[in-house]
Amino acid sequence: MPGPDANPEVNPARRARSEIDSLADGYVSTLARLNPIAATAMGTGGHEHELPDFTPAGHAERADAARALLRSLDGLRPADDVDAVTAAVLRERLGLELELDAAGELLRELNVISSPLQSVRDVFDLMPTQSHDDWVAVAARLAAVPDALVGYADGLRVAAARGQVAAARQVEAAIRQADELADTEGSVFTALVARSPAGQATERDAVLATDLARGAAAARRAYGDLADVLRSELAPVAPRRDGVGRERYELWSRVFLGATVDLDEAYEWGLEELADVVAEQGRVAALVAGTGATVAEAVAVLDADPARALHGTAALRDWLQATADEAIRELAGTHFEIPEPVRRIECLIAPTHTGGIYYTQPSADFSRPGRMWWSVPPGVTNFTTWRERTTAYHEGVPGHHLQIAQTVYRADVLNDWRRLACWVSGHGEGWALYAERLMADLGFLDDPGDRLGMLDAQRLRAARVALDIGVHLGKPCPATWGGGTWNAEKAWDFLSGNAAMAEGFLRFELDRYLGWPGQAPSYALGRRIWREVRDEAMEAARADGRHFDLPAFHRRALDLGSVGLDVLRTALRD
Repeated sequence: MPGPDANPEVNPARRARSEIDSLADGYVSTLARLNPIAATAMGTGGHEHELPDFTPAGHAERADAARALLRSLDGLRPADDVDAVTAAVLRERLGLELELDAAGELLRELNVISSPLQSVRDVFDLMPTQSHDDWVAVAARLAAVPDALVGYADGLRVAAARGQVAAARQVEAAIRQADELADTEGSVFTALVARSPAGQATERDAVLATDLARGAAAARRAYGDLADVLRSELAPVAPRRDGVGRERYELWSRVFLGATVDLDEAYEWGLEELADVVAEQGRVAALVAGTGATVAEAVAVLDADPARALHGTAALRDWLQATADEAIRELAGTHFEIPEPVRRIECLIAPTHTGGIYYTQPSADFSRPGRMWWSVPPGVTNFTTWRERTTAYHEGVPGHHLQIAQTVYRADVLNDWRRLACWVSGHGEGWALYAERLMADLGFLDDPGDRLGMLDAQRLRAARVALDIGVHLGKPCPATWGGGTWNAEKAWDFLSGNAAMAEGFLRFELDRYLGWPGQAPSYALGRRIWREVRDEAMEAARADGRHFDLPAFHRRALDLGSVGLDVLRTALRD
Protein backbone atom coordinates (compact mmCIF):
# COMPACT_ATOMS: atom_id res chain seq x y z
CA MET A 1 0.00 0.00 0.00
CA PRO A 2 1.55 3.35 -0.94
CA GLY A 3 2.48 5.73 1.85
CA PRO A 4 1.41 9.38 2.09
CA ASP A 5 4.31 10.59 -0.05
CA ALA A 6 3.84 8.07 -2.85
CA ASN A 7 1.44 10.16 -4.90
CA PRO A 8 2.50 13.71 -5.74
CA GLU A 9 -1.15 14.75 -5.87
CA VAL A 10 -1.50 13.84 -2.17
CA ASN A 11 1.63 15.52 -0.88
CA PRO A 12 3.28 17.62 -3.60
CA ALA A 13 6.15 20.02 -3.12
CA ARG A 14 5.13 23.01 -1.04
CA ARG A 15 3.55 25.74 -3.11
CA ALA A 16 5.05 29.23 -2.77
CA ARG A 17 2.93 31.42 -0.50
CA SER A 18 1.26 34.40 -2.15
CA GLU A 19 0.02 37.76 -0.91
CA ILE A 20 -3.51 36.38 -0.85
CA ASP A 21 -2.34 33.43 1.24
CA SER A 22 -0.70 35.83 3.70
CA LEU A 23 -3.88 37.87 3.90
CA ALA A 24 -5.98 34.75 4.53
CA ASP A 25 -3.53 33.40 7.11
CA GLY A 26 -3.58 36.73 8.92
CA TYR A 27 -7.35 36.54 9.03
CA VAL A 28 -7.12 33.16 10.76
CA SER A 29 -5.18 34.84 13.57
CA THR A 30 -7.80 37.58 13.75
CA LEU A 31 -10.59 35.02 13.76
CA ALA A 32 -8.89 33.07 16.56
CA ARG A 33 -8.62 36.23 18.65
CA LEU A 34 -12.21 37.33 18.07
CA ASN A 35 -13.70 33.82 18.26
CA PRO A 36 -11.70 31.60 20.65
CA ILE A 37 -14.20 28.78 20.13
CA ALA A 38 -13.20 28.73 16.46
CA ALA A 39 -9.55 28.78 17.55
CA THR A 40 -10.08 25.61 19.59
CA ALA A 41 -11.95 23.92 16.75
CA MET A 42 -9.09 24.77 14.38
CA GLY A 43 -6.49 23.59 16.89
CA THR A 44 -4.63 26.89 16.94
CA GLY A 45 -3.13 27.77 20.30
CA GLY A 46 -3.13 30.86 22.48
CA HIS A 47 -6.82 31.33 23.27
CA GLU A 48 -7.73 28.19 25.23
CA HIS A 49 -8.75 30.20 28.31
CA GLU A 50 -11.07 32.57 26.46
CA LEU A 51 -14.58 32.66 25.01
CA PRO A 52 -16.06 34.98 22.36
CA ASP A 53 -17.70 38.33 23.02
CA PHE A 54 -21.33 37.71 22.06
CA THR A 55 -22.46 41.28 22.78
CA PRO A 56 -23.49 43.57 19.90
CA ALA A 57 -20.03 45.15 20.15
CA GLY A 58 -18.38 41.75 19.72
CA HIS A 59 -20.44 41.00 16.63
CA ALA A 60 -19.60 44.43 15.23
CA GLU A 61 -15.88 43.85 15.74
CA ARG A 62 -16.03 40.57 13.84
CA ALA A 63 -17.99 42.21 11.02
CA ASP A 64 -15.43 45.02 10.83
CA ALA A 65 -12.64 42.46 10.52
CA ALA A 66 -14.43 40.76 7.62
CA ARG A 67 -14.96 44.10 5.86
CA ALA A 68 -11.30 45.02 6.33
CA LEU A 69 -10.16 41.75 4.78
CA LEU A 70 -12.42 42.18 1.76
CA ARG A 71 -11.09 45.71 1.19
CA SER A 72 -7.52 44.39 1.30
CA LEU A 73 -8.42 41.54 -1.03
CA ASP A 74 -9.71 43.98 -3.65
CA GLY A 75 -6.17 45.33 -4.04
CA LEU A 76 -4.55 41.95 -4.77
CA ARG A 77 -4.27 39.89 -7.94
CA PRO A 78 -4.32 36.08 -7.79
CA ALA A 79 -0.89 34.57 -8.39
CA ASP A 80 -2.28 31.20 -9.55
CA ASP A 81 -5.40 29.05 -9.71
CA VAL A 82 -5.24 28.32 -5.98
CA ASP A 83 -5.30 32.05 -5.27
CA ALA A 84 -8.23 32.53 -7.64
CA VAL A 85 -10.29 29.99 -5.69
CA THR A 86 -9.22 31.49 -2.36
CA ALA A 87 -10.33 34.96 -3.47
CA ALA A 88 -13.66 33.65 -4.73
CA VAL A 89 -14.37 31.73 -1.52
CA LEU A 90 -13.34 34.61 0.74
CA ARG A 91 -15.63 37.00 -1.09
CA GLU A 92 -18.52 34.54 -1.04
CA ARG A 93 -18.17 33.41 2.59
CA LEU A 94 -17.36 36.75 4.20
CA GLY A 95 -19.87 38.52 2.02
CA LEU A 96 -22.59 36.23 3.35
CA GLU A 97 -21.34 36.71 6.91
CA LEU A 98 -21.80 40.45 6.48
CA GLU A 99 -25.28 39.92 5.04
CA LEU A 100 -26.19 37.84 8.11
CA ASP A 101 -24.79 40.51 10.40
CA ALA A 102 -26.67 43.31 8.63
CA ALA A 103 -29.91 41.32 8.87
CA GLY A 104 -29.44 40.75 12.63
CA GLU A 105 -29.35 36.99 12.13
CA LEU A 106 -26.20 36.44 14.20
CA LEU A 107 -27.35 38.53 17.17
CA ARG A 108 -30.71 36.73 17.42
CA GLU A 109 -29.24 33.23 17.01
CA LEU A 110 -30.95 30.71 19.30
CA ASN A 111 -31.93 27.16 18.43
CA VAL A 112 -31.57 23.60 19.68
CA ILE A 113 -28.30 22.71 17.97
CA SER A 114 -26.13 25.55 16.70
CA SER A 115 -26.13 28.75 18.72
CA PRO A 116 -23.90 30.18 21.46
CA LEU A 117 -25.91 28.26 24.05
CA GLN A 118 -24.48 25.02 22.61
CA SER A 119 -21.10 26.22 21.34
CA VAL A 120 -19.99 27.56 24.73
CA ARG A 121 -20.70 24.17 26.24
CA ASP A 122 -19.46 22.05 23.35
CA VAL A 123 -16.03 23.67 23.11
CA PHE A 124 -14.96 21.85 26.28
CA ASP A 125 -15.28 18.53 24.42
CA LEU A 126 -12.48 19.66 22.09
CA MET A 127 -10.04 20.83 24.74
CA PRO A 128 -7.05 18.61 25.59
CA THR A 129 -7.00 17.24 29.13
CA GLN A 130 -3.74 15.30 29.23
CA SER A 131 -1.60 17.65 31.31
CA HIS A 132 -1.81 19.92 34.33
CA ASP A 133 -1.61 22.96 32.03
CA ASP A 134 -4.48 21.58 29.95
CA TRP A 135 -6.68 21.51 33.03
CA VAL A 136 -5.56 25.00 34.04
CA ALA A 137 -6.90 26.19 30.67
CA VAL A 138 -10.16 24.30 31.27
CA ALA A 139 -10.55 26.00 34.65
CA ALA A 140 -9.89 29.43 33.13
CA ARG A 141 -12.40 28.86 30.34
CA LEU A 142 -15.01 27.62 32.82
CA ALA A 143 -14.53 30.86 34.73
CA ALA A 144 -15.12 32.77 31.49
CA VAL A 145 -18.53 31.19 30.87
CA PRO A 146 -20.54 33.72 32.92
CA ASP A 147 -19.28 36.78 31.02
CA ALA A 148 -19.80 35.02 27.68
CA LEU A 149 -23.40 34.11 28.50
CA VAL A 150 -24.18 37.54 29.96
CA GLY A 151 -22.95 39.02 26.67
CA TYR A 152 -25.05 36.53 24.74
CA ALA A 153 -28.14 37.45 26.76
CA ASP A 154 -27.46 41.14 26.10
CA GLY A 155 -27.35 40.44 22.37
CA LEU A 156 -30.60 38.49 22.52
CA ARG A 157 -32.23 41.42 24.33
CA VAL A 158 -31.11 43.88 21.66
CA ALA A 159 -32.46 41.57 18.94
CA ALA A 160 -35.72 41.14 20.85
CA ALA A 161 -36.14 44.92 21.06
CA ARG A 162 -36.05 44.88 17.24
CA GLY A 163 -38.70 42.17 17.15
CA GLN A 164 -36.17 39.48 16.25
CA VAL A 165 -36.87 36.54 18.56
CA ALA A 166 -36.55 32.83 17.90
CA ALA A 167 -39.75 30.82 17.61
CA ALA A 168 -41.32 29.72 20.89
CA ARG A 169 -40.47 26.08 20.18
CA GLN A 170 -36.76 26.94 20.03
CA VAL A 171 -36.87 29.14 23.13
CA GLU A 172 -38.64 26.45 25.14
CA ALA A 173 -36.16 23.75 24.05
CA ALA A 174 -33.24 26.09 24.79
CA ILE A 175 -34.60 26.65 28.30
CA ARG A 176 -34.63 22.90 28.86
CA GLN A 177 -31.04 22.59 27.62
CA ALA A 178 -29.87 25.48 29.82
CA ASP A 179 -31.67 24.05 32.85
CA GLU A 180 -29.93 20.71 32.30
CA LEU A 181 -26.54 22.42 32.13
CA ALA A 182 -27.37 24.33 35.31
CA ASP A 183 -28.36 21.25 37.28
CA THR A 184 -25.61 20.30 39.74
CA GLU A 185 -26.17 16.56 39.45
CA GLY A 186 -26.80 16.28 35.71
CA SER A 187 -24.62 19.06 34.32
CA VAL A 188 -21.82 18.10 31.98
CA PHE A 189 -19.69 20.68 33.80
CA THR A 190 -19.93 18.59 36.95
CA ALA A 191 -18.96 15.48 34.99
CA LEU A 192 -16.09 17.32 33.30
CA VAL A 193 -14.49 18.39 36.58
CA ALA A 194 -15.00 14.91 38.01
CA ARG A 195 -12.68 13.57 35.28
CA SER A 196 -9.87 15.84 36.39
CA PRO A 197 -6.88 14.09 38.01
CA ALA A 198 -6.28 17.14 40.24
CA GLY A 199 -6.27 16.12 43.88
CA GLN A 200 -4.60 17.21 47.07
CA ALA A 201 -1.18 15.62 46.48
CA THR A 202 0.54 18.98 46.07
CA GLU A 203 -0.38 22.58 46.69
CA ARG A 204 -0.48 23.10 42.93
CA ASP A 205 -3.00 20.26 42.54
CA ALA A 206 -5.11 21.60 45.38
CA VAL A 207 -5.26 25.04 43.78
CA LEU A 208 -6.25 23.52 40.43
CA ALA A 209 -8.95 21.38 42.02
CA THR A 210 -10.39 24.45 43.72
CA ASP A 211 -10.28 26.48 40.50
CA LEU A 212 -12.02 23.71 38.55
CA ALA A 213 -14.76 23.34 41.16
CA ARG A 214 -15.33 27.10 41.25
CA GLY A 215 -15.32 27.30 37.47
CA ALA A 216 -17.85 24.48 37.10
CA ALA A 217 -20.11 26.09 39.71
CA ALA A 218 -19.85 29.44 37.93
CA ALA A 219 -20.68 27.85 34.57
CA ARG A 220 -23.71 26.08 36.04
CA ARG A 221 -24.98 29.30 37.62
CA ALA A 222 -24.44 31.15 34.34
CA TYR A 223 -26.57 28.67 32.44
CA GLY A 224 -29.21 28.93 35.16
CA ASP A 225 -29.19 32.71 34.74
CA LEU A 226 -29.47 32.31 30.95
CA ALA A 227 -32.44 29.98 31.41
CA ASP A 228 -34.09 32.65 33.58
CA VAL A 229 -33.55 35.29 30.88
CA LEU A 230 -35.01 33.02 28.22
CA ARG A 231 -37.93 32.08 30.44
CA SER A 232 -38.83 35.56 31.69
CA GLU A 233 -37.84 37.83 28.79
CA LEU A 234 -37.82 35.89 25.50
CA ALA A 235 -40.49 33.23 25.98
CA PRO A 236 -43.33 35.77 26.52
CA VAL A 237 -42.55 37.54 23.22
CA ALA A 238 -41.47 34.53 21.14
CA PRO A 239 -43.64 33.98 18.04
CA ARG A 240 -45.54 30.72 17.84
CA ARG A 241 -44.96 30.42 14.09
CA ASP A 242 -42.03 28.13 13.25
CA GLY A 243 -41.51 29.17 9.63
CA VAL A 244 -39.05 32.00 8.99
CA GLY A 245 -40.44 33.17 5.63
CA ARG A 246 -38.93 33.32 2.17
CA GLU A 247 -36.54 36.27 2.62
CA ARG A 248 -34.74 34.87 5.65
CA TYR A 249 -34.79 31.37 4.20
CA GLU A 250 -33.21 32.42 0.91
CA LEU A 251 -30.31 34.03 2.80
CA TRP A 252 -29.69 31.00 5.01
CA SER A 253 -30.00 28.67 2.01
CA ARG A 254 -27.18 30.55 0.27
CA VAL A 255 -25.12 30.40 3.47
CA PHE A 256 -25.48 26.64 3.79
CA LEU A 257 -25.14 25.75 0.10
CA GLY A 258 -22.71 28.31 -1.21
CA ALA A 259 -25.07 28.38 -4.16
CA THR A 260 -28.34 29.97 -5.19
CA VAL A 261 -31.08 27.48 -5.99
CA ASP A 262 -34.69 27.78 -7.06
CA LEU A 263 -36.37 26.87 -3.77
CA ASP A 264 -39.73 26.07 -5.34
CA GLU A 265 -38.07 23.70 -7.82
CA ALA A 266 -35.98 22.23 -4.99
CA TYR A 267 -39.16 21.54 -3.01
CA GLU A 268 -40.70 19.62 -5.91
CA TRP A 269 -37.41 17.78 -6.49
CA GLY A 270 -37.36 16.73 -2.83
CA LEU A 271 -40.78 15.12 -3.16
CA GLU A 272 -39.73 13.38 -6.39
CA GLU A 273 -36.48 12.16 -4.84
CA LEU A 274 -38.43 10.86 -1.87
CA ALA A 275 -40.71 8.86 -4.16
CA ASP A 276 -37.70 7.36 -5.97
CA VAL A 277 -36.06 6.30 -2.70
CA VAL A 278 -39.31 4.80 -1.39
CA ALA A 279 -39.61 2.73 -4.56
CA GLU A 280 -36.04 1.49 -4.19
CA GLN A 281 -36.70 0.67 -0.54
CA GLY A 282 -39.59 -1.52 -1.64
CA ARG A 283 -37.34 -3.51 -3.93
CA VAL A 284 -34.74 -4.03 -1.20
CA ALA A 285 -37.41 -4.88 1.38
CA ALA A 286 -38.34 -7.87 -0.75
CA LEU A 287 -34.75 -9.10 -0.50
CA VAL A 288 -34.85 -8.79 3.30
CA ALA A 289 -38.27 -10.19 4.11
CA GLY A 290 -39.51 -11.91 0.96
CA THR A 291 -41.54 -11.03 -2.11
CA GLY A 292 -44.33 -8.58 -1.36
CA ALA A 293 -42.90 -7.53 2.00
CA THR A 294 -43.39 -3.93 3.02
CA VAL A 295 -40.57 -1.71 4.24
CA ALA A 296 -42.04 -1.84 7.75
CA GLU A 297 -41.99 -5.65 7.67
CA ALA A 298 -38.38 -5.64 6.48
CA VAL A 299 -37.45 -3.23 9.26
CA ALA A 300 -39.09 -5.52 11.80
CA VAL A 301 -37.08 -8.48 10.48
CA LEU A 302 -33.83 -6.52 10.72
CA ASP A 303 -34.60 -5.14 14.18
CA ALA A 304 -35.32 -8.66 15.43
CA ASP A 305 -32.00 -10.02 14.13
CA PRO A 306 -29.65 -10.42 17.13
CA ALA A 307 -26.63 -10.39 14.81
CA ARG A 308 -27.47 -6.78 13.93
CA ALA A 309 -28.12 -5.59 17.50
CA LEU A 310 -25.90 -3.42 19.69
CA HIS A 311 -26.69 -3.06 23.40
CA GLY A 312 -25.39 -0.01 25.21
CA THR A 313 -23.41 3.00 24.11
CA ALA A 314 -20.06 1.29 24.68
CA ALA A 315 -20.98 -1.39 22.14
CA LEU A 316 -22.14 1.29 19.72
CA ARG A 317 -18.86 3.19 20.07
CA ASP A 318 -16.72 0.08 19.61
CA TRP A 319 -18.66 -1.02 16.54
CA LEU A 320 -18.48 2.44 14.96
CA GLN A 321 -14.72 2.53 15.57
CA ALA A 322 -14.20 -0.89 14.02
CA THR A 323 -16.36 0.00 11.01
CA ALA A 324 -14.59 3.32 10.46
CA ASP A 325 -11.16 1.72 10.75
CA GLU A 326 -12.11 -1.02 8.30
CA ALA A 327 -13.29 1.52 5.72
CA ILE A 328 -9.96 3.33 5.94
CA ARG A 329 -8.01 0.09 5.44
CA GLU A 330 -10.13 -0.93 2.46
CA LEU A 331 -10.16 2.42 0.66
CA ALA A 332 -6.62 3.66 1.30
CA GLY A 333 -4.39 3.12 -1.72
CA THR A 334 -7.23 1.85 -3.90
CA HIS A 335 -10.09 4.31 -4.33
CA PHE A 336 -8.45 7.13 -2.38
CA GLU A 337 -4.96 8.17 -1.41
CA ILE A 338 -5.22 8.72 2.34
CA PRO A 339 -2.24 10.40 4.08
CA GLU A 340 -0.99 8.63 7.19
CA PRO A 341 -2.25 11.21 9.75
CA VAL A 342 -5.71 11.00 8.19
CA ARG A 343 -5.85 7.25 8.77
CA ARG A 344 -6.71 7.84 12.43
CA ILE A 345 -10.24 8.67 13.56
CA GLU A 346 -11.80 8.47 17.03
CA CYS A 347 -15.41 7.44 17.59
CA LEU A 348 -16.87 8.82 20.81
CA ILE A 349 -20.14 9.03 22.71
CA ALA A 350 -20.80 12.70 23.42
CA PRO A 351 -21.44 13.81 27.02
CA THR A 352 -24.63 15.56 25.88
CA HIS A 353 -27.93 13.83 25.09
CA THR A 354 -29.53 15.89 22.33
CA GLY A 355 -29.65 13.21 19.64
CA GLY A 356 -27.17 14.74 17.22
CA ILE A 357 -24.43 12.90 15.32
CA TYR A 358 -21.53 15.04 14.23
CA TYR A 359 -17.86 15.19 13.24
CA THR A 360 -15.17 17.49 14.63
CA GLN A 361 -12.04 18.22 12.64
CA PRO A 362 -8.52 17.36 13.76
CA SER A 363 -6.25 20.05 15.15
CA ALA A 364 -3.82 21.68 12.76
CA ASP A 365 -0.99 19.40 13.92
CA PHE A 366 -3.20 16.25 14.20
CA SER A 367 -2.42 15.93 17.92
CA ARG A 368 -6.20 15.88 18.26
CA PRO A 369 -7.57 13.49 15.64
CA GLY A 370 -10.77 13.86 13.69
CA ARG A 371 -13.66 12.59 15.81
CA MET A 372 -17.10 11.13 15.19
CA TRP A 373 -19.48 11.99 18.04
CA TRP A 374 -22.84 10.48 18.89
CA SER A 375 -25.07 12.41 21.29
CA VAL A 376 -27.46 9.68 22.42
CA PRO A 377 -30.89 10.81 23.75
CA PRO A 378 -31.83 9.78 27.29
CA GLY A 379 -33.23 6.28 27.51
CA VAL A 380 -31.91 5.11 24.13
CA THR A 381 -29.78 2.05 24.84
CA ASN A 382 -30.29 -0.28 21.88
CA PHE A 383 -28.95 0.27 18.37
CA THR A 384 -28.83 -1.65 15.12
CA THR A 385 -25.87 -2.03 12.79
CA TRP A 386 -28.05 -2.10 9.67
CA ARG A 387 -29.12 1.51 10.32
CA GLU A 388 -25.73 2.83 11.30
CA ARG A 389 -23.18 1.40 8.85
CA THR A 390 -23.99 4.15 6.39
CA THR A 391 -23.58 6.69 9.23
CA ALA A 392 -20.03 5.46 9.82
CA TYR A 393 -19.25 6.06 6.15
CA HIS A 394 -20.96 9.46 6.22
CA GLU A 395 -19.06 10.75 9.26
CA GLY A 396 -15.83 8.82 8.66
CA VAL A 397 -14.28 7.66 5.38
CA PRO A 398 -15.01 8.47 2.60
CA GLY A 399 -17.28 11.09 4.20
CA HIS A 400 -16.45 13.95 6.54
CA HIS A 401 -13.22 12.57 7.95
CA LEU A 402 -11.58 12.00 4.60
CA GLN A 403 -12.86 15.30 3.27
CA ILE A 404 -12.02 17.51 6.26
CA ALA A 405 -8.92 15.86 7.68
CA GLN A 406 -7.32 15.66 4.25
CA THR A 407 -7.96 19.38 3.81
CA VAL A 408 -6.29 20.06 7.16
CA TYR A 409 -3.33 17.98 5.94
CA ARG A 410 -2.89 20.06 2.78
CA ALA A 411 -0.62 22.71 4.30
CA ASP A 412 1.64 22.27 1.28
CA VAL A 413 -0.96 23.86 -1.04
CA LEU A 414 -3.77 25.52 0.93
CA ASN A 415 -3.49 28.49 3.26
CA ASP A 416 -4.62 28.18 6.86
CA TRP A 417 -8.01 29.82 6.28
CA ARG A 418 -8.95 27.31 3.60
CA ARG A 419 -7.54 24.36 5.58
CA LEU A 420 -8.89 25.16 9.01
CA ALA A 421 -11.56 27.85 8.98
CA CYS A 422 -13.67 27.54 5.85
CA TRP A 423 -16.67 25.21 6.04
CA VAL A 424 -19.67 25.13 3.70
CA SER A 425 -22.45 22.79 4.78
CA GLY A 426 -23.72 21.99 1.28
CA HIS A 427 -20.20 21.07 0.18
CA GLY A 428 -19.42 19.02 3.28
CA GLU A 429 -22.77 17.38 3.95
CA GLY A 430 -23.39 16.99 0.24
CA TRP A 431 -20.10 15.15 -0.11
CA ALA A 432 -20.84 12.95 2.90
CA LEU A 433 -24.21 11.98 1.44
CA TYR A 434 -22.58 11.42 -1.94
CA ALA A 435 -20.04 9.23 -0.11
CA GLU A 436 -22.79 6.99 1.25
CA ARG A 437 -24.02 6.24 -2.27
CA LEU A 438 -20.45 5.83 -3.43
CA MET A 439 -19.89 3.12 -0.83
CA ALA A 440 -23.01 1.36 -2.09
CA ASP A 441 -21.70 1.61 -5.65
CA LEU A 442 -18.34 0.18 -4.51
CA GLY A 443 -20.03 -2.85 -2.94
CA PHE A 444 -19.71 -1.97 0.74
CA LEU A 445 -23.48 -1.98 1.23
CA ASP A 446 -24.37 -5.09 -0.74
CA ASP A 447 -25.95 -6.70 2.31
CA PRO A 448 -29.68 -5.97 1.85
CA GLY A 449 -30.05 -4.86 5.46
CA ASP A 450 -27.17 -2.41 5.25
CA ARG A 451 -28.48 -1.12 1.93
CA LEU A 452 -31.93 -0.61 3.42
CA GLY A 453 -30.24 1.38 6.21
CA MET A 454 -28.55 3.57 3.61
CA LEU A 455 -31.86 4.08 1.86
CA ASP A 456 -33.56 4.89 5.16
CA ALA A 457 -30.98 7.63 5.71
CA GLN A 458 -31.35 8.88 2.13
CA ARG A 459 -35.14 8.85 2.49
CA LEU A 460 -34.85 11.06 5.57
CA ARG A 461 -32.56 13.49 3.73
CA ALA A 462 -34.93 13.69 0.75
CA ALA A 463 -37.98 14.09 2.99
CA ARG A 464 -36.50 16.98 4.90
CA VAL A 465 -35.86 18.96 1.72
CA ALA A 466 -39.61 19.12 1.26
CA LEU A 467 -40.34 19.45 4.99
CA ASP A 468 -37.84 22.24 5.62
CA ILE A 469 -38.72 24.33 2.58
CA GLY A 470 -42.42 23.55 3.02
CA VAL A 471 -42.69 24.71 6.63
CA HIS A 472 -40.44 27.75 6.38
CA LEU A 473 -41.93 29.02 3.12
CA GLY A 474 -45.50 28.08 4.06
CA LYS A 475 -45.99 25.96 0.97
CA PRO A 476 -49.01 23.72 0.29
CA CYS A 477 -48.66 20.33 1.95
CA PRO A 478 -49.38 17.22 -0.17
CA ALA A 479 -52.84 15.80 0.44
CA THR A 480 -51.26 12.51 1.53
CA TRP A 481 -49.78 14.29 4.52
CA GLY A 482 -52.73 16.43 5.51
CA GLY A 483 -53.14 19.03 2.78
CA GLY A 484 -53.47 22.70 3.56
CA THR A 485 -50.32 24.60 4.53
CA TRP A 486 -47.25 22.97 6.05
CA ASN A 487 -46.87 23.37 9.83
CA ALA A 488 -45.02 21.58 12.65
CA GLU A 489 -47.79 19.04 13.25
CA LYS A 490 -47.92 17.97 9.60
CA ALA A 491 -44.12 17.99 9.52
CA TRP A 492 -44.05 15.52 12.43
CA ASP A 493 -46.46 13.12 10.74
CA PHE A 494 -44.45 13.41 7.52
CA LEU A 495 -41.11 12.92 9.27
CA SER A 496 -42.18 9.99 11.44
CA GLY A 497 -43.74 8.37 8.39
CA ASN A 498 -40.50 8.58 6.43
CA ALA A 499 -37.80 7.56 8.92
CA ALA A 500 -37.31 4.32 10.85
CA MET A 501 -35.76 6.03 13.88
CA ALA A 502 -36.51 6.16 17.59
CA GLU A 503 -38.94 8.90 18.58
CA GLY A 504 -36.31 10.69 20.70
CA PHE A 505 -34.03 11.08 17.70
CA LEU A 506 -36.86 12.26 15.45
CA ARG A 507 -38.22 14.80 17.95
CA PHE A 508 -34.79 16.40 18.11
CA GLU A 509 -34.48 16.25 14.32
CA LEU A 510 -37.74 18.11 13.81
CA ASP A 511 -36.80 20.81 16.33
CA ARG A 512 -33.46 21.13 14.54
CA TYR A 513 -35.10 21.68 11.14
CA LEU A 514 -37.56 24.20 12.49
CA GLY A 515 -34.85 26.21 14.23
CA TRP A 516 -32.03 26.00 11.68
CA PRO A 517 -33.63 26.99 8.36
CA GLY A 518 -31.92 25.77 5.21
CA GLN A 519 -29.33 23.55 6.89
CA ALA A 520 -31.07 20.18 6.62
CA PRO A 521 -31.77 20.45 2.86
CA SER A 522 -28.08 21.23 2.25
CA TYR A 523 -27.36 17.48 2.54
CA ALA A 524 -29.53 16.24 -0.31
CA LEU A 525 -29.29 19.43 -2.38
CA GLY A 526 -25.53 19.40 -1.86
CA ARG A 527 -25.32 15.79 -3.01
CA ARG A 528 -27.45 16.69 -6.02
CA ILE A 529 -24.96 19.39 -7.03
CA TRP A 530 -21.97 17.12 -6.37
CA ARG A 531 -23.49 14.54 -8.71
CA GLU A 532 -24.22 17.19 -11.34
CA VAL A 533 -20.61 18.40 -11.17
CA ARG A 534 -19.32 14.82 -11.48
CA ASP A 535 -21.62 14.07 -14.40
CA GLU A 536 -20.53 17.27 -16.17
CA ALA A 537 -16.90 16.20 -15.79
CA MET A 538 -17.75 12.74 -17.07
CA GLU A 539 -19.53 14.11 -20.13
CA ALA A 540 -16.67 16.52 -20.85
CA ALA A 541 -14.19 13.63 -20.75
CA ARG A 542 -16.32 11.56 -23.11
CA ALA A 543 -16.75 14.49 -25.50
CA ASP A 544 -12.96 14.80 -25.65
CA GLY A 545 -12.51 11.06 -26.16
CA ARG A 546 -10.84 10.68 -22.75
CA HIS A 547 -11.32 8.00 -20.10
CA PHE A 548 -13.09 9.41 -17.05
CA ASP A 549 -10.99 8.61 -13.97
CA LEU A 550 -13.39 8.74 -11.02
CA PRO A 551 -10.72 8.51 -8.26
CA ALA A 552 -8.80 11.31 -9.96
CA PHE A 553 -11.97 13.44 -10.08
CA HIS A 554 -12.57 12.84 -6.38
CA ARG A 555 -8.97 13.73 -5.55
CA ARG A 556 -9.08 16.93 -7.59
CA ALA A 557 -12.42 17.98 -6.09
CA LEU A 558 -11.42 17.26 -2.48
CA ASP A 559 -8.08 19.01 -2.95
CA LEU A 560 -10.02 22.28 -3.20
CA GLY A 561 -11.07 22.02 0.42
CA SER A 562 -14.53 23.13 1.56
CA VAL A 563 -15.86 25.75 -0.85
CA GLY A 564 -19.27 27.03 -1.89
CA LEU A 565 -20.90 24.76 -4.42
CA ASP A 566 -21.00 27.47 -7.08
CA VAL A 567 -17.25 27.93 -6.60
CA LEU A 568 -16.77 24.15 -6.75
CA ARG A 569 -18.58 23.92 -10.07
CA THR A 570 -16.61 26.81 -11.57
CA ALA A 571 -13.24 25.61 -10.29
CA LEU A 572 -13.68 22.09 -11.64
CA ARG A 573 -14.90 23.37 -15.00
CA ASP A 574 -11.83 25.60 -15.26
